[in-house]
Amino acid sequence: MAFTPLQDRVLVRRLEGEDKTKGGLIIPDTAKEKPAEGIVVSVGPGARKDSGELIAPSVKAGDKILFGKWSGTEVKLDGEDLLIMKESDILGVIS
Repeated sequence: MAFTPLQDRVLVRRLEGEDKTKGGLIIPDTAKEKPAEGIVVSVGPGARKDSGELIAPSVKAGDKILFGKWSGTEVKLDGEDLLIMKESDILGVIS
């Protein structure tokens, strides 16, 4: 299924969290926090100003991003868990 976000929305694949601590302890699934990092899958065309002018998005597909813990809406597309969020929910791009 092809999916294209609208306006300033971004489709994100959440990165997997760590299975072990730095000290080597294994973290069970019930104690893991959802990671706040992801890879941008696709981006909408951007928001519009009141004048109708298009504001181009700052991120592009393939960017590794950091977002807020409770950002976005979880969706399942083609059996894969993804997030749809506004571009303003993205805190920054990791290079």
